[in-house]
Amino acid sequence: MLKKSEKTQVINELREKINASPNLYITDASSLTVAKINELRALCFKAGVEMKVVKNTLAIKAMEQDQDEKGYAPLYDALKGPTTILFSEIGNVPAKIIKEFRGPKGERPILKAAYIDSDIFIGDDQLELLASLKSKEELIGDVISLLQSPAKNVISALKSGGSTIAGIVKTLQERG
Repeated sequence: MLKKSEKTQVINELREKINASPNLYITDASSLTVAKINELRALCFKAGVEMKVVKNTLAIKAMEQDQDEKGYAPLYDALKGPTTILFSEIGNVPAKIIKEFRGPKGERPILKAAYIDSDIFIGDDQLELLASLKSKEELIGDVISLLQSPAKNVISALKSGGSTIAGIVKTLQERG
């Protein structure tokens, strides 16, 4: 049993961790063997995801302090039963880890809820969607590719038309 001062310290530490992480996955990893839990921890560590088993009441108290700013209230219902929270900088990484860890027949960990950059996803049926989300870096790459695409078309048109004005105009007409 924790003393009041110890609970306050745990709540404050958890609050800092929750606020420092833009993405949280609330899961149920109960019934996994110690070996399987260690395997999951290793996958998380390798991917830069922190895994922490929490007491639900303490997690709720930590979230309540920033409820107005962050909007955590819909997550409270997910904080029942055995709970493990995955903290991540990149929104889709924990979902990919869960999918990989489960494999074709795995059932655990179960996704109870996720908080991704202030958006809330409830239920294990959201796992596919979360795993398919693009990371910020992937989205930036897509935008850069789209921006480069027209420039590449113009350059290739200029090259294929030769170096004469008539050749360039003809190539551009054919492409239009």
